[in-house]
Amino acid sequence: MQTEIAADIRMIFDAPDRTTAEAYLAKTVAKYKQSASRLSEWLANNIPDGLTVFAFPASVRRLLRTTNGVERLHREVRRRARVVSIFPNPASCLRLVSAVLAEISEEWLTGRTYLVFEGAT
Repeated sequence: MQTEIAADIRMIFDAPDRTTAEAYLAKTVAKYKQSASRLSEWLANNIPDGLTVFAFPASVRRLLRTTNGVERLHREVRRRARVVSIFPNPASCLRLVSAVLAEISEEWLTGRTYLVFEGAT
């Protein structure tokens, strides 16, 4: 049943919009009501919290699905903090981490910027 349940949950989060996802959720809850009542209850109680992801644009939703972005963010902060090794005070640590987060936030908002040579052939 595990692969079938995983496919059903994936179908919910692959929906094009929230209303479709809610319809898929209702269908999935009804599907497992008899055979797996505890799963059905869990789906009905917990999946709607995850549907808040539909408030974001489709391009961002895929990034939010996994923890890869968070792990990458932590690696980048760690990499930058290792260079300093000892901070003179908590404020200096906060400034460095804030600068790194602001830089990454800007990169997320604008996309990566590369050099563009106009008129080059």
